[in-house]
Amino acid sequence: MKHALLTTATAALMALGSYASALDLKMSHVRPQGATIDTELRAFSAAVADATGGNVNINIFPASALGDYTTVQERISVGAIDMATQPAATAADRRMQISSFPYMAGNWDQARAVYGPGGVVRDVMVDLYAKQDITMLAAYPVYFGGIALNVENANPGSVEPNGIKVRVPGIKSFQLTGQALGYIPSPIPFSEAFTAVQTGVVDGVIGSGAEGYYASFRDVTKTYIPANTHFEVWYMIISNGSLAELSAEDQAALKANAAAFEATRWDVAEADQGRNEQRLVDELGATVAQLTDADLAAMAAKARAEVWPAVLEDVGAEWGQAILDQVAAAAN
Repeated sequence: MKHALLTTATAALMALGSYASALDLKMSHVRPQGATIDTELRAFSAAVADATGGNVNINIFPASALGDYTTVQERISVGAIDMATQPAATAADRRMQISSFPYMAGNWDQARAVYGPGGVVRDVMVDLYAKQDITMLAAYPVYFGGIALNVENANPGSVEPNGIKVRVPGIKSFQLTGQALGYIPSPIPFSEAFTAVQTGVVDGVIGSGAEGYYASFRDVTKTYIPANTHFEVWYMIISNGSLAELSAEDQAALKANAAAFEATRWDVAEADQGRNEQRLVDELGATVAQLTDADLAAMAAKARAEVWPAVLEDVGAEWGQAILDQVAAAAN
């Protein structure tokens, strides 16, 4: 009998140890250590640990240490990585391009209506992640995108061909946007992008914004063009398997803190964008182009006319157009 009790106690302890170890979660993100997102995620991790009484410990892995964001999303889908806060990877589902359609929103109020809580695109992304066995916990608004160049652009507000070659992500919407705005797009993996600009393979980058260029391209950015190419939003995601390993109480605490994390970010993101644009000037000596409302309107009109139809065919014209109609209604 004593032996049986010991065996039962040992099994219980082993089960407890297994459960406890499952509460140590790995969170990936794409920026270097010390970047804004890194600091904010570490604060989020501390808040979750406090709210769960130390039951849930989220370990932060910056600078794509766990892999490229596309690979990370795939691994989260199968439960090999627990969490990430990063752009949506469209390789798994081309419909995720809806998140990065160019000129979807024209200002921060419109962006919040589209991508914030209850927003059309946000709700669509929740569903698309769910189809990959991933739960979206929060949207993270980053900035309106722009163009960083290692050369001068004599007419930064023009959409006419300018002969400037730029790296773009391997996502159709970005490639077509670069072309619509007059540039020669060259799809290059992010891990190779800095070297490509540094060595003159390309003259600059499209696909990020002031914060991203400061974090990852600060030594090769001489000109920044705030063209509002797209609204950059990342998503905090967790593997359904990892989420299921948490108790109901800890799941609730995680989700509540994710909602607070998102709400705080919406309150500071616009000012953060302005600070990062100024950092390019003050710390790097870069020139920030001054675009008029007419310049931005012409860019938006050309991108919508040339890019939207092509990308709609890629994501499913009927499906995508229904979302764009809802976006237009929300933005008005």
